[in-house]
Amino acid sequence: MTQNEALTILQTGANVFLTGEPGSGKTHTVNAYVAWLRSHGIEPAITASTGIAATHVGGMTIHSWSGIGINERMTPELLDTIASKEHVAKRLQKAKVLIIDEVSMLSGEVLAMVDAVLKEVRHTDLPMGGIQTVLVGDFFQLPPVSRNNAGFAFQSPAWKLLNPLVCYLTEQHRQEDSVFLNVLAAIRSGEWDHTHVSVITSREAELDEVDDETPRLFTHNADVDRINDEKLASLSARAHSFAMSATGPSVLTDALKRGCLSPETLALKEGAIVMCTKNNPAVGYVNGTLGSVIGYELGTGYPIIETRDGREMVIAPVDWAVEENGKVRAKLAQIPLRLAWAITVHKSQGMSMDAAAMDLSRAFEYGQGYVALSRVRTLQGLRLLGWSEGAMQVHPEVLKVDRSFREQSEGARRAFEALDASEELSGMQERFIQASGGTLTASAPDAPRPPKKSTYDETLTLVKEGKSLGEVVASRSLTFGTICDHLEKLREGGLVTSEEIDALLPDTLRTALPKIRAAFGEGEDKKLAPAFAKLKGKYSYDELKLARLVILGEK
Repeated sequence: MTQNEALTILQTGANVFLTGEPGSGKTHTVNAYVAWLRSHGIEPAITASTGIAATHVGGMTIHSWSGIGINERMTPELLDTIASKEHVAKRLQKAKVLIIDEVSMLSGEVLAMVDAVLKEVRHTDLPMGGIQTVLVGDFFQLPPVSRNNAGFAFQSPAWKLLNPLVCYLTEQHRQEDSVFLNVLAAIRSGEWDHTHVSVITSREAELDEVDDETPRLFTHNADVDRINDEKLASLSARAHSFAMSATGPSVLTDALKRGCLSPETLALKEGAIVMCTKNNPAVGYVNGTLGSVIGYELGTGYPIIETRDGREMVIAPVDWAVEENGKVRAKLAQIPLRLAWAITVHKSQGMSMDAAAMDLSRAFEYGQGYVALSRVRTLQGLRLLGWSEGAMQVHPEVLKVDRSFREQSEGARRAFEALDASEELSGMQERFIQASGGTLTASAPDAPRPPKKSTYDETLTLVKEGKSLGEVVASRSLTFGTICDHLEKLREGGLVTSEEIDALLPDTLRTALPKIRAAFGEGEDKKLAPAFAKLKGKYSYDELKLARLVILGEK
């Protein structure tokens, strides 16, 4: 099933299990559906099974949202307690659409508890309280963590009563390597053999053969902490620490902290290998972007990193927030970085990497090897530090049910394909919007709307109007550094000329241009850090970046 086919089914209000292999576009499809809902005035409840997953989707854990907290078994007393909490009851009564991400890590017992709470609070016997429920995930990923062996979500009576339509995405948007894709498919189907093992083991390497810029994945926290601590301690540069700030109820901020990939106290040194832990398209990094610390911005002290592809950027603090009905209830602020010489396989779930070295010799649960291997985009990007046959194993129950999921998805696809050309499909979508309290207005995705300008386009417009650099910064309400990043992107795309950038130079920087030009030298490789050092920090990295754009345009 394609992403568009799945989106069409979601828009009818049907209960859906959205699944597919890593890189098939599950998150993209969910984001498109959320945007469609909001365009019709419907605010979905966005949740996830774990704190880490919740930070990825900008929601809260299903445990917090439903009020069940850390409890793993429902009792009449607990149900009464939850239902009597006014803020929880209000939240659940208002809900029209519930999205649960990373459902593979949600136990069957917890799903049953959420079902019981929704029925009680909403005074109905309908599954999940009668609201559209969208379950998202891949059961070949890491399994539920449960103290009482409560089984998978699909084994829960609540799942069976909900009877979601299965939308199994079959397109691949992460891996582009057919040989590697065949290996992953063989592991996923449980039909791997020595030929697939030989492909993986052909990438064997020793730890000391792996460069520091390649992240290492381990199955155990102790290995990760040991390597990161050793590597940071080996750097002679002075350490800089960045403390996390938190606002909101402690029960929510604590959950955010558990899920946040950036630590509460981030210790960095120049030369440290780091990974970005959040998406920030305006600056130019995404969750999983790798780089190294090359300095700190004057004035703010924020770290400056150089990415693997040679881009240099200031990493300012960002927020991780819990939103409800469009309002922020709690948030954290931290530099979106973590040390990345090594990370756990669990922490890597949801990431995409160009390269990774991994030790799978001590894989201890089903799916761990598959998760680790599917993080990298190509076989060439894989370095295998250790291997065991157990790393290739996936859960036998998942293997069995996956065949059924694929069949159900194909059945749903054919059924809705027949409806696609009829008025019945649009009627189903309209009835769902109205039943959810939404509006049938021109804001619907198929209505003509003026395209929204990108943040780069807005900066470009001001430059073309002949605004000064100060006016551009003030008008956009952005930092000088961010505007410099925009100018760099616009120049790379050929959208602004060297003359236009030259016109933006402040007089003080124009006067210093000969000195800065000399600091960069005559070579093609005009790195910021060496020039910054030669000029003894007299000019900030952003000022040097702007001057560099002018200098490069002189050739």
